[in-house]
Amino acid sequence: MLSNTGEAENLLLALLPAAEKERWRAHLELVDMPLGQVIHEAGAELGFAVFPLTAIVSLLRVMENGASAEIAVVGNDGMVGVSLFMGGDTTPSRAVVHSAGKGYRFPAAILKSAIRRDTGVLPLLLLYAQALLTQMAQTAVCYRHHNLHQQFCRWLLLSLDRLPGNELIMTQELIASMLGVRRQGVNEVAAKLQAGGAIDYRRGRIVVLDREKLEECSCECYSVVARECARLLSSAAHCPQV
Repeated sequence: MLSNTGEAENLLLALLPAAEKERWRAHLELVDMPLGQVIHEAGAELGFAVFPLTAIVSLLRVMENGASAEIAVVGNDGMVGVSLFMGGDTTPSRAVVHSAGKGYRFPAAILKSAIRRDTGVLPLLLLYAQALLTQMAQTAVCYRHHNLHQQFCRWLLLSLDRLPGNELIMTQELIASMLGVRRQGVNEVAAKLQAGGAIDYRRGRIVVLDREKLEECSCECYSVVARECARLLSSAAHCPQV
């Protein structure tokens, strides 16, 4: 993303101060991020941050009985590993790739060094952290007050915003794990959306055919998150420090 070749980019990296872009370039490692890959487990010390390019990562809270639910998605809009600049090296969430693609790994030590040097990186990362917290809070509200049909549409739209195209490849089991429901519930909702012409759904493959229909079926949670994230990252783009 730090080149002019027209390849996929990560928004946070694109908004870095110019001097930091050059410093970071040598430390960014382009990696494949296969479907289902665990980036980090809950409680594990983070040795690196991940900046997705074409992959999408789900942040999950896992219960003692093994049940889980997604609390946020991270794609080309952000990074995995916000605890590295929030004062801790671990996080209570698990990070799992829910749409395969590529991303950059960046050493935790280099990130912390950039923050200590007061390079203008921290204000940018804090704006992203606020956007991520907004998504987490709205997701909690959504689970409490909206039905599975609305939640599924919200989840699809958030994923679609972070993809280079309109196709999502993932297993039924992983979708059910993201939403904290049974596979049967996912199949029923997906079948209704397919019958309505919003998506084409086959095992392991979802193609969005009509985004407007998805937005109509979704709850207010998607638009709340999308507007706030756009506002915060727009502020970052116009910040004198970046």
